[in-house]
Amino acid sequence: MKFGVREICDIVLRAKSAVTIGTGKFAADEPVIYFDSAKTSTVEGASTTVYANGGRGNARLIAWEGERTVTFTMEDALMSPLGFAILSGAGITEAGEDAKINVHTTATLTATVETNSIVLDIADAIAENGALALSDAYAFLMEDGEIKTRLGKVTVLEADVTAKKLTFAVPVEAAITEGATVTVLLDFYVAMASGAQEITIAPDKFAGYYYLEAATLFRRQSDGVDLPAQFIIPKVKIQSAFKFTMAASGDPSTFTFTMDAFSDYLKFDKTKKVLFALQIVG
Repeated sequence: MKFGVREICDIVLRAKSAVTIGTGKFAADEPVIYFDSAKTSTVEGASTTVYANGGRGNARLIAWEGERTVTFTMEDALMSPLGFAILSGAGITEAGEDAKINVHTTATLTATVETNSIVLDIADAIAENGALALSDAYAFLMEDGEIKTRLGKVTVLEADVTAKKLTFAVPVEAAITEGATVTVLLDFYVAMASGAQEITIAPDKFAGYYYLEAATLFRRQSDGVDLPAQFIIPKVKIQSAFKFTMAASGDPSTFTFTMDAFSDYLKFDKTKKVLFALQIVG
């Protein structure tokens, strides 16, 4: 039988040993993540050949082959926090009451100047599951869409967090009359108690080892029937490299996973270690 190969792979990575990624704990052999949005996937094998040369013309006489490698590369169209943590070795923090995540926020608000002060109602600028962070905020007076005057640093009090309002004095140099309507740009932080994740990359943490299974279809030449096929690499090490490409035009950013194969036992064959296996069903 002869086959043609064109279909993309759906991939699952299984834990080689018990591992914790973010708030998830995975036992050995448990599926950690499924990739079903890949754009391309390739399996590449290579080896090194050295020769003994001699005689007239220094022709090749004998060859030795070794240093066989197998590399699986996948380009994914979409990324999840778990996927990025697996790719980069990053840690994931889930926002909660004991682990609030402070998110930088800016809001352009309109207010009426009271006696030498401005009161800003920021309730609409804060997410439902967030609160004004107890940190300094900064205010700027706007005019025609541009910053006109720096109003200065605004100290956030406990009462401000509950009321979701900020009151601060009007500097003399702003020359704003009482009762005037002003537009203020506010730079502050929102403390998220839920609905947010923070991914952190430490200098000593890298991607780990996994058991890879990649399912695809091989089309049989004789009758055009698609037959299930599966690539299996019993031990892959993901290279901890990543790149975010952000642009206002062109194709969206993709995420590349490059995985080096290491020899290990297949799940159902403990008689020999292999780098790679290919199953064709039917």
